[in-house]
Amino acid sequence: MAITFSDLHTESGLKSLDDYLSGKTYISGDKITKDDIKVYGAVLEKPGSSFPNASKWYECVSSHLAPTFPGKAVGVRIGGKGAPVEATPAKAPAGDDDDDLDLFGDETEEDKKAAEEREASKAKSAKKKESGKSSVLLDVKPWDDETDMKKLEEAVRSIEMPGLFWGASKLVPVGYGIKKLQIMLTIVDDLVSVDSLIEERLTVEPCDEYIQSCDIVAFNKI
Repeated sequence: MAITFSDLHTESGLKSLDDYLSGKTYISGDKITKDDIKVYGAVLEKPGSSFPNASKWYECVSSHLAPTFPGKAVGVRIGGKGAPVEATPAKAPAGDDDDDLDLFGDETEEDKKAAEEREASKAKSAKKKESGKSSVLLDVKPWDDETDMKKLEEAVRSIEMPGLFWGASKLVPVGYGIKKLQIMLTIVDDLVSVDSLIEERLTVEPCDEYIQSCDIVAFNKI
């Protein structure tokens, strides 16, 4: 049968709690349970010397909760009038150690999976925000006026890598019948380095058969 402690902020309520705790350490026996935490949250302050059993019980519960929750129990309504607090028999916690008491229930596999998915989503979102893009205008110069500019452009566009996107291009005269290729490209900053693209791709074999040098004309963050 459930035992009810009404108006624990009054002397009559504390008296009923004190009488009930006579010869007991905790509400449901010699181990702390959720019943103790629920009743503890309804008591405004440590009972005075007029209620020795309740005062001793209050100290025991406080010392048990202090390492994890300094002050009043978290998540329990404190102060003011509310519904009567019931103390019902509870199943003994598994094991002999009081520290094994789970005050707020076990985390289920579904809860763990949901938490992992939320963290993964946050990390993915953060990565997207960090990966900015840039627009680059590149001058690609041939060896001489006899260089096949069509094949030069094909060599440039043949370079493919994650985060690299080739755009519009045009031939610009530089003098003595020589033309250079001016081409736009968009890069993902975290994936592509323009300097590396030039040094390791555009000015080495097989592209160097057509390309003498490359210059960055404009570089703008998108």
